[in-house]
Amino acid sequence: MMNRIKVLIVDDSALVRNVLANGLSRDPQIQVVGKAADPYQARDLIVQRRPDVLTLDVEMPRMDGLEFLKKLMPQYPIPVIMVSALTKRGAEVTLDALASGAVDFVTKPAMNVANGLELLMKELREKVKMAARVDVSSWKKKRFTASQTVRKPMSSLSESTDKVIAIGASTGGTEALKVVISQFPANMPGVVVVQHMPPGFTKMFSDRLNTLCAMDVKEAETGDRIMTGRVLIAPGGKHMSVVRSGGVYQVKCHDGELVCGQKPSVDVLFRSVAKWVGSNAVGVMLTGMGSDGADGMVEMRKAGARTLAQDEQTSVVFGMPKEAYERGGAERLVPLDRIPVAVRDLLST
Repeated sequence: MMNRIKVLIVDDSALVRNVLANGLSRDPQIQVVGKAADPYQARDLIVQRRPDVLTLDVEMPRMDGLEFLKKLMPQYPIPVIMVSALTKRGAEVTLDALASGAVDFVTKPAMNVANGLELLMKELREKVKMAARVDVSSWKKKRFTASQTVRKPMSSLSESTDKVIAIGASTGGTEALKVVISQFPANMPGVVVVQHMPPGFTKMFSDRLNTLCAMDVKEAETGDRIMTGRVLIAPGGKHMSVVRSGGVYQVKCHDGELVCGQKPSVDVLFRSVAKWVGSNAVGVMLTGMGSDGADGMVEMRKAGARTLAQDEQTSVVFGMPKEAYERGGAERLVPLDRIPVAVRDLLST
């Protein structure tokens, strides 16, 4: 029998521990090797059972999931999937956890629990299998420091330019986007972003990014103009398309079916950029699981856009960049820390 992925579940609720254990055990590739009610039990079980992946509740008594994660990763790096509530507090802690070494997260269903639970377990099984392949050894002996807030000049945004930068990201994308966009200067052409995230998370993520970047970052709303110095992030649970209205580019946020299993979908964004922006666009594919955006990037390149994707060595998950490159959408693969300069070079050619 093939080696199964050993999972340790950490949650203060016995009911949730059992639900997650039963749901994960339905996959023959996964073996639940332990259940812990708090981080102190988890610490002992990690040493005893040597799990490949941890599922970690965000909010627990005695020590919350974030505090435990920050203690765990520098000493015993292990791929962690956070299990989060769809609340403001849950979103805030989850974003902190992603910045502190967590690979990804799933959200507990707030309504329609029966159906939501089945979708949760399907997503969790997929993400556990993905996380088992992620190398988190770089977190060994890392120290956590507070992010620096950027002071922005008090000036109005510039008028629209002809250039548009379109970025797609998924697993590992919140940190990758932080690296890329924080290095863009305030006079960078307008940026549109799809980061796979549920409703409630994208607003908080945009607001956080806004404090770290010279550009203005906001969660997109229909009618928002794409202009120099502005980053628009697709709202969770809605697709975002670029449209042209007269001499300016705008975004349209809309409902619709899942595309590549996602909403928002990178494919939807990239196809609209190919149609309306064409050769004035630069496309960037960052780390992520699956193939969302690969075909859309092919369309962008056919329309004359310049394109690139994050390389395997710096990607948390080399799924979306790999597909974009192998299908001919991305011209080349670039390490994460070199992407900001590479984008600026493409804008000037």
